[in-house]
Amino acid sequence: MALVVICGQPCSGKSTAATALADALAAVDPKPTVRIVDESSLHLGRNPSYANMNAEKNLRGVLRSEVDRSLSRDNILIVDSLNNIKGYRYELWCLARAAGIRYCVLHCDTEENHCRKWNTERRDNGESSYDENIFEDLVRRFEKPDRRNRWDSPLFELWPSRDEIKQSSEAISEAVIYLTKKVDSKTRDVRVLQPTIATQSVRTSEANSLYEMDQATQEVINAVIAAQSQGLGSTMNKISLGQHLPTISFIVIFVNYINLMYEYQTTRIHNICNLDK
Repeated sequence: MALVVICGQPCSGKSTAATALADALAAVDPKPTVRIVDESSLHLGRNPSYANMNAEKNLRGVLRSEVDRSLSRDNILIVDSLNNIKGYRYELWCLARAAGIRYCVLHCDTEENHCRKWNTERRDNGESSYDENIFEDLVRRFEKPDRRNRWDSPLFELWPSRDEIKQSSEAISEAVIYLTKKVDSKTRDVRVLQPTIATQSVRTSEANSLYEMDQATQEVINAVIAAQSQGLGSTMNKISLGQHLPTISFIVIFVNYINLMYEYQTTRIHNICNLDK
């Protein structure tokens, strides 16, 4: 149905915004299925996940995989994370386009000093917080969303350092309308992303056919082995694979094999003779 990407500086009120949006969507009739994906839901800690570039890359990969698995046209998925790199937001946008659903970005535009203050307060209260070095590094590398970019549009902005985040916040209300509004041929203010050839899933009919063929071959082999074990060394000319299935005749198979090998050897000898000439 939709993918909502929440982005902002560390300790900028993103989780509060995600919860407020989820609660606002729950008040809509009919109620859509809403799920929040964040580090804690995947049992990932803040500081270990951003300790170095490899850890951060792994975090983004895990989040992206979870989003890819969870996207559907029947639910609204809220990604509550930093999402601080525009290239990563583009990847999430591509996932939404491949799924053929709506997409929007909710930005918590909080001043750095307030983020720093809230992070310190969380640490003093024994709550989950960022180490000082990690916090400063994340603040420095944050890439602010730009509504001119298609992967940052539509963009709904909150200012938590100025206004309290509530279900009735203007940005939350606008996002709810955008995510739940019915779309028809006359709708212009809601965009449902359409998959392209590059983003559509590759058809797997050929792979499925090969898999089914392999499974059927293995069943025949298992049936032959089982029949041999039951024969206790005696001669078996035929074997039945089951009801409505053909009976395997070992004599016919042997004769066909002899004929095939005869043709192969004859052709081989003929080719060798032609080379000698």
